[in-house]
Amino acid sequence: MISPFLLALGAYLLGSLSAAIILCRLLGLPDPRTQGSLNPGATNVLRIAGKKTAALVLVGDMLKGLIPVVVARALDAEPHIVAAVGLAAFLGHLYPLFFGFHGGKGVATALGVLAGSIWPVALAAVATWLLMAKVFRISSLAAISAAAAAPFYAWLFADSTPVLVMVCVISIMLLWRHRGNIQRLLSGAEGKIGA
Repeated sequence: MISPFLLALGAYLLGSLSAAIILCRLLGLPDPRTQGSLNPGATNVLRIAGKKTAALVLVGDMLKGLIPVVVARALDAEPHIVAAVGLAAFLGHLYPLFFGFHGGKGVATALGVLAGSIWPVALAAVATWLLMAKVFRISSLAAISAAAAAPFYAWLFADSTPVLVMVCVISIMLLWRHRGNIQRLLSGAEGKIGA
């Protein structure tokens, strides 16, 4: 059995690999931290590089949340270790070691963590995001709504307290990372999808 510390460290380091920054560098595109919303995530890459690159960023960011949790579960790690590994991957995305601790907001990575730990919560969060995006056409509002609902979904489906706590912590951090978006939503200044 790999030590819990090494599992969490590996999850953090994997989370620290920013798909947005790496792909933009490989494709000769501007650093997403200097363009658009200045956020190295799929939504900002969509603005500056188009749908294909944004889709690759989305998948990459999801996988770095999913893979460590799946590995921990495959090793029959205790629920508190699975939760710590998921949180470490998420924190790696938010505060990446390799990119000056300036990371994205964490929505896709959080989704990957949820998919690996409690997939019904991931499905419910995606459904919430899609519904809100369809109705209001605002990506940040969809993400904020999914993050706010995730603890309730986890309360319904989580099979352990540590995983439930992990989801609550991730949700709080997602809402905190979207505080600028929340202010713009309240003032009516937040941009719409495709605008």
